[in-house]
Amino acid sequence: MEKIRNFCVIAHIDHGKSTLADRLLELTNTISSREMRAQYLDTMDLERERGITIKLQPVRMTHKGFELNLIDTPGHVDFSYEVSRSLAAVEGALLVVDASQGIEAQTLANLHLAKEQGLTIIPVINKIDLPVADVQRVSEEMKKILEVTDADILKVSAKTGEGVEKILDAIVERVPAPTGNINAPLRALVFDSYFDAFKGVVTYIRVVDGSVGEGKQVRMMASNATAETLEVGFFAPKLTKRPELATGEIGYLATGLKDVRSVRVGDTVTLAKPALNDKLKMTNEKLKEVEALPGYKQVMPFVYAGIFTVDNADFPELREALDKLQLNDSSLAFEPENSPALGFGFRCGFLGLLHMDIVQERLEREFNLNLVTTTPSVSYEVVLTSGQTKIIHNPTELPAANFYKTIAEPWIKLDLVMPVRYMGGVMQLVQDLHGVQQNVQYLDAERVLLTYEIPLSSVVVNFYDKLKSVSSGYASMAYEFIGFKVGELVKVDMLVNERPVDTLSVIVHKKEAQKIGWEVATKLKDLMPKQNFKIVIQAAIGGKVIAREELSPYRKDVLAKLYGGDRTRKDKLLAKQAKGKKRMKMVGQVELPQSVFRNILS
Repeated sequence: MEKIRNFCVIAHIDHGKSTLADRLLELTNTISSREMRAQYLDTMDLERERGITIKLQPVRMTHKGFELNLIDTPGHVDFSYEVSRSLAAVEGALLVVDASQGIEAQTLANLHLAKEQGLTIIPVINKIDLPVADVQRVSEEMKKILEVTDADILKVSAKTGEGVEKILDAIVERVPAPTGNINAPLRALVFDSYFDAFKGVVTYIRVVDGSVGEGKQVRMMASNATAETLEVGFFAPKLTKRPELATGEIGYLATGLKDVRSVRVGDTVTLAKPALNDKLKMTNEKLKEVEALPGYKQVMPFVYAGIFTVDNADFPELREALDKLQLNDSSLAFEPENSPALGFGFRCGFLGLLHMDIVQERLEREFNLNLVTTTPSVSYEVVLTSGQTKIIHNPTELPAANFYKTIAEPWIKLDLVMPVRYMGGVMQLVQDLHGVQQNVQYLDAERVLLTYEIPLSSVVVNFYDKLKSVSSGYASMAYEFIGFKVGELVKVDMLVNERPVDTLSVIVHKKEAQKIGWEVATKLKDLMPKQNFKIVIQAAIGGKVIAREELSPYRKDVLAKLYGGDRTRKDKLLAKQAKGKKRMKMVGQVELPQSVFRNILS
């Protein structure tokens, strides 16, 4: 254990974290120059296309006789749960900051998570080779926030390799060796997993106590599922088989389990039959004394949306795909949902809009599904007239107005970091979205940190794009949930010929209800196909109509065959046509094609 160092790399998005990981792999000869490619640890096509890390990725390296276990982490706020899981499996963290941009909002959020875990933090300033790099200013920021000296901060260029070897030396010197008891019963923390058609559920584990090898009977303490290990090994970064994983090591364990629900991220792996372990020879009484590891706090989804298949026959495939994806992405939550317009699907919970977008893309690419996703919304806390409190994730679940007292919406603490010159525009943007300022902190003469409390619903749709627009791309954000607050909220229903369309219902602030109602009604009018009778599109709050549009019918020219003659002949035909249209409207039902929903929800 004395020769093991476990650490991860944390940074804001686009601060050079993946490039730094590439240089570490090269310097330690983990990857040969022939095999090397940019962003080597970003294995998904989506990660390469978007230039961001989505999944944590472990890898083992060696340096001067030491075993270095690195976990590369995502930088975007929507994947902060991946970061928290990585931090729980290591003793140290490289905090990487761009020399041209300085400390960003997500840098502070990740730093806070690392401090909570009690990790040793090694500050690194990257991209010192850039012409616009301001190493002195960024050093002062880091010294102020981390309370370190200039000698503690490593200054490197991951692109050129300058100073990167000093990072490896610093990891060996500063990061403590893992603690644990090799002679104790096996306890290993599951920090990630995925499904393999041949090996079943493959878990990524950090061995805290004891050891585990191939052919051992293991038990998942949370689900009580048992299995015989098919294979154990480490990441190089490909799966590399070995006879045993011991205390302090990070590696993988192939369970052979086919039921994906039997393994949960944060679970503790222990031995099911201790008598098989020659080192321990434990009795069943001692087995009961094994205490589960703390694991992870239950993640709370911030954004909810319905996911449906275009062809309802693909519903079973969607269920299986979500089960397998949840194994690989434990922050994804879902439950079955039935929509009159879109058929059977699932109400899914996400950590943010980017997370939602990535999940949809992965489902379509990895499982070959054609999907429709509904408008993202947040959950609400409703106090009923009976005094009971109910959490609703879908506007259609909201009872009639006379059955509830109040609606409370989720609020978040929003941290925004930007150059001082953009401060006015950003403050105006947040205040227009009902944000309440809590704090202003100047990081230095040029950069400022604004802290707001704001409704989550104001942030989930288009806020990130607006923020980048008003700050010319320089502002960054991070947020955390703080609780529910009662607000002036109403449910806006969309009616087509007086029939409600549940899929398009939304809960919004009372002041914005009419504007949103008009927008959806106008869009519906443009997208809906004409019928042989007039269609009335309305937005309503309860029984009060707040917006109305009319879609005119097809007009058949019944007078085309007439020429000359008395006017009464024309009047008779027009009256007959009007009667027919009236009768059609009375018995006719407007059918909304799925293409209308797809276009309006896109």
